[in-house]
Amino acid sequence: MKVNEGFISACREFLQAEQLLLDEPMSRQTTFEIGGPADCLIFPHSIQEVQKIVSLVNEYKLRLTVLGNGSNLLVRDGGIRGVVVKFNGPMSEMRIEGKHIIAGAGVLLKDISEFAAAHCLAGLEYACGIPGSLGGAVFMNAGAYGGETRDVAYSVTAVAKDGSLKSYNKDELDLGYRHSVFQENGELICEVELELQPGDEAEIRSLMADYTQRRESKQPLEMPSAGSTFKRPEGYFAGTLIDQTGLKGLKVGGAQVSTKHAGFVVNAGHATAADVQGLIKEVQRLVFEKHGVKLYPEVRMIGED
Repeated sequence: MKVNEGFISACREFLQAEQLLLDEPMSRQTTFEIGGPADCLIFPHSIQEVQKIVSLVNEYKLRLTVLGNGSNLLVRDGGIRGVVVKFNGPMSEMRIEGKHIIAGAGVLLKDISEFAAAHCLAGLEYACGIPGSLGGAVFMNAGAYGGETRDVAYSVTAVAKDGSLKSYNKDELDLGYRHSVFQENGELICEVELELQPGDEAEIRSLMADYTQRRESKQPLEMPSAGSTFKRPEGYFAGTLIDQTGLKGLKVGGAQVSTKHAGFVVNAGHATAADVQGLIKEVQRLVFEKHGVKLYPEVRMIGED
């Protein structure tokens, strides 16, 4: 579905030139550095712009895909038809209200955890090394080191499919293991309010430094990836099962099971999405053969083959 010229013209009336890219390779927009072109990629600067974009998508009957930082994502080699909205820097403002932080969906988790520490607010330490955005963290209920987004999420402002604004309190977010209500309703998370607790800045930073050291020593941060590739199977750790199956270093094309942490599939050089998908299937098959445990991808896969 190529994007209608009328839609492009209407968007250019309120977007700056650099906010709208045509046939943009998604390899430039994801941490995996993999993916075919998006027909139309838009970087909104405000909630009002998001509302206008959604209304125009409806008017021109286009397909809409929403991205955060592109960190828990594999875009297939055929790319993405229709319109892609990506939340990034312009929608990353943060402000403090007592023990609450209100922030745009595009803010990176490392930046908001640093912001919280600087204001002596505890509860976001676990997020300091997660390579995602706040909106993506809500969408997937991101977590690490015993902490999860649902522990701190207080409310969310989203744009519904008809372009209207909707507000959710924490009880309406349906945050579970790598799950939120937004995976079902398709609404666009625009702003998030977090509830934290007063803390000692030195203690907060000490915990963040510990998590950072543990992450850097164990994870293949020097190579492009989408983070942890598989969901945690009940009673097991995916990385341990893959390691015990002897799959560290296994390759399909340019995709490889990390030699540093078996739970990560990395782009070892010019990997395609087909390479990654083939490697994931091979890992699933071999782990099930040896351990009788089914592994399911944590990485979202979107786009066309």
